[in-house]
Amino acid sequence: MLFSFIIEMIGALACAISGIRLAALRRFDWFGAYIVGLVTALGGGTLRDAAMGQPAFWVSDFRMFAAYFICTALALVLVIVFSRWLVRRERMLMVFDAIGLAMFTVIGIEKALMRGCPMGVAIFMGLLTGAFGGVMRDILLNRVPLIFRKDIYAMASLIGGVCYWLVCLVGGSSEVCALVCLAVIVVIRMLAVRFSWHLPTLSRINQQESPKP
Repeated sequence: MLFSFIIEMIGALACAISGIRLAALRRFDWFGAYIVGLVTALGGGTLRDAAMGQPAFWVSDFRMFAAYFICTALALVLVIVFSRWLVRRERMLMVFDAIGLAMFTVIGIEKALMRGCPMGVAIFMGLLTGAFGGVMRDILLNRVPLIFRKDIYAMASLIGGVCYWLVCLVGGSSEVCALVCLAVIVVIRMLAVRFSWHLPTLSRINQQESPKP
């Protein structure tokens, strides 16, 4: 339980920093930036619980409610104090996105398994938990969500979830499964950013008819 809690808090902090950083670039005030960071941290887990027919984890557990609010406050302080490194450097967003994606993917998988979901469903719940906080962040900031662009983002979460399952099949403990999943997602995401790996996009279809002679 302690291991999972630490992973969840690191993920919350990383996601909150990614949201607050983007809000700072849009010149939000401190309160607005805090809300964006909080939604980024809470969004994926809230959607996961809704999909499984459960009350949102932060509604039913005051300790988690307080922990996420404190993590977001800490993220706001870090962005204010270290704005030179966290805001002005473009790749910092990718770093914190990768960390948050990896941590919350693991949390989503483990919480789904604890509720008796089959592994395939658990991997999908990991994807929801990891990726959809960023979707809500980007919607609030009027950006095209990263998951809908050609970046290897959700695919990294999916591959990490499959690796979690494979390690579980060979008898790995939950801690080992989690660490492998974390490492795979972060490495794939960082390599994708470093080498500009992208998924293929649909060809543009010109819907305008050529003028008739």
